[in-house]
Amino acid sequence: MNLYQLSPIQQNVLIAGIMGDGEITKIYKNSRRKNNSYREHYGQAQEKYREWKQLLLPDLLYFNKKSHTLCSRSLPLFTQLYPHFYNSKNQKQVPEKLLPTCTLPHFLAVLYMDDGTLSITKRINHTKKRIYLTPSIMLALQCFPVCELNLLQKHIHNTFNYSFKLCSTPSGYGYMLRFASVQHTFSFLNYISPVTNTCPSMFYKTNWDWRYNEEKQLLLEQYPNYEIIASSSDRCRSYSSEEINCILILHKKGESISNIARAINRTYWSVVYKLRELKEKKLL
Repeated sequence: MNLYQLSPIQQNVLIAGIMGDGEITKIYKNSRRKNNSYREHYGQAQEKYREWKQLLLPDLLYFNKKSHTLCSRSLPLFTQLYPHFYNSKNQKQVPEKLLPTCTLPHFLAVLYMDDGTLSITKRINHTKKRIYLTPSIMLALQCFPVCELNLLQKHIHNTFNYSFKLCSTPSGYGYMLRFASVQHTFSFLNYISPVTNTCPSMFYKTNWDWRYNEEKQLLLEQYPNYEIIASSSDRCRSYSSEEINCILILHKKGESISNIARAINRTYWSVVYKLRELKEKKLL
């Protein structure tokens, strides 16, 4: 087996996985192994995510529950891939020659779910009784030096049209990638949503509508009379009467949530929550 015998989705998932939480194991001197293998450690909280990933590569990866790892057998595939991901000092590097393969949202989705963070800044205005939530996305890839991050940054910009900025951090090589724009944050999450919506265990970092509602409920317990506002977001903007009427008509016709979302230019999960609200108000 070689990389290009895998499907395009599997190629994108595997490459992102090795760059992220995974690793290609080393072959030590006097080892009986002829080939390298894949290994990915995980904690209990991330087990569902690892199960999701394994389902995308069922003939390649399996679980070792005792060691809490998602791993593979020793295979020529990983021996071939090793020099792409590790330099002569066995330090991780961005696989520059493989990046042209990484053109699917699955690449960004896995890279983000492995090493990304959906950070939310809260600003409270007690006079107006409003709380502003400002989301931003970070890719904690400080295991790569700046020159490697520049390669990845350029590839993501040229291929997906998303411009990550270098941001300093006290760990690793001192830098990671992040979005400076809230608009880019929402656009990015929406772009990878066809992939990430199939992995509910990661909604806390991939699904803004889900995360917003979670944050809102927690804040309302502490500040029950405050208005919670998502900064610069029309993802959580109020629904117009025209939009609500359209939802009611399309729902009555039996249209799927995806079709309703497309018709009113809303996200899938935004419509899910709005339908739930309309049912609670007995409008459906």
